[in-house]
Amino acid sequence: MREQILKIIEKNGRIDFKELAILLGVEEIEVVNEVAALEAEGIICGYHTIIDWEKTSIDTVTALIEVRVTPQRGQGFDSIAERIYKYPEVRAVYLISGGYDLLVILDGKSLRDVSKFVTDKLSTMDYVLSTATHFILKKYKDHGTILTKKYEDEREKITP
Repeated sequence: MREQILKIIEKNGRIDFKELAILLGVEEIEVVNEVAALEAEGIICGYHTIIDWEKTSIDTVTALIEVRVTPQRGQGFDSIAERIYKYPEVRAVYLISGGYDLLVILDGKSLRDVSKFVTDKLSTMDYVLSTATHFILKKYKDHGTILTKKYEDEREKITP
């Protein structure tokens, strides 16, 4: 039941517990208790709303910043990752494989804001060797949700 609950609420965090219970064929109290346990265990860490910012009048820029660091003895990458994720504009930090060590997802009001964060904060940190910044120009799908309307050819089909 745990796995089923997690899969359903990952796609729809607003689902009513009563509806979830019906889908799972169990009593509502079982769902309530299971979700509470998942939250207490830190398996469910939060609930988020996916917003297509392009459809609002609010200007925002999202950047993916690759960061190469020197791991700290006895702490690896955890200490530097923690320093980075404490900044409020940082949305996510991941340890990655490849040419860089960390991937930082950052939200800013403008390209200049993101650039300022990279030069004034990231690049000046001890153990940061280099960075590469990539700006998201358009989101097609985010957290499993398709944000763009699929182009449908509305021309009339002509057959001989």
